[in-house]
Amino acid sequence: MTHDPRSALLSAALSAAARGWHVFPLRPGTKRPALHGEAACPGTGPCAAGHRKWEQRATTDPDLIRAAWSRAPFNVGIATGPSGLLVVDLDMPKPNGKSGKGSSDAPDGATTFTALCERAGHPVPGTYRVRTASGGSHLYLAAPDAVRLANTAGTVGELVDTRAWGGYIVAAGSITPAGPYEALSDSVAAPLPGWLLSILTPAPACPTGPLRLPRVDGSRAALAALHGECAVVSAAPESQRNITLNRSAFKVGRFVAWGDLPRHVAEDAFQAAGEAHGLTAAECRATIRSALNSSIRKARPRDAA
Repeated sequence: MTHDPRSALLSAALSAAARGWHVFPLRPGTKRPALHGEAACPGTGPCAAGHRKWEQRATTDPDLIRAAWSRAPFNVGIATGPSGLLVVDLDMPKPNGKSGKGSSDAPDGATTFTALCERAGHPVPGTYRVRTASGGSHLYLAAPDAVRLANTAGTVGELVDTRAWGGYIVAAGSITPAGPYEALSDSVAAPLPGWLLSILTPAPACPTGPLRLPRVDGSRAALAALHGECAVVSAAPESQRNITLNRSAFKVGRFVAWGDLPRHVAEDAFQAAGEAHGLTAAECRATIRSALNSSIRKARPRDAA
């Protein structure tokens, strides 16, 4: 293997392109695109007809790749959308919850994703996999042609993000100050599992209206908490929908544990709130069940709460 950084990175770019993945240069030693932004666009060359972003300029053309990497030891970016990929980014917790990535004692993305696969009744896909510089991993999956998937952050689970159209990942062979990106297998990208596609496919917009909770006997505080947390789910930004549903269901779980609220009432209310806000039925059921189970298991006695 060559020890010349530029040659090694060129080889990595050509190798990815040979798989049909569209590549573009990242600044040497970083994860940031090396191509000019719209404000600095010269309006010439590839941009003669208008500014073209990195996703549009990513290519599999060996001649264009050699020309680009002859200029500097660029890291390699893969534009996931044009490449027909859905990449699952399994991250590691950051110390003290920095960067919004959970606490250092939280399960890592790989553990969470494995649990989701088990819950769906399927193994973790055997596919092309890359170890990231942070110690996490990227799972490359072939996206279906008929669906245009977007990036997600936390929709699948804590520390489990996805990259598709509008996103890119750092290819194996790239090197950053935190470490290298290394291929862990030479497999092809396996097809995106149907259960994961159902989570990632946007749900049809549902007409919204006042939240209606079932008429049940129970603690006034429990019903107020349920109503309030369902409203929190309904107001959550798109990137935080699943995480918010998980947190809100967990908060209400103690009232179920204390016998103040029937479990099925909490499940039905959160299911309605989640689906009305664009989450899939399967995603809602899995998240609510997991959150309530955890909350009930960890609930402190009422007089100690």
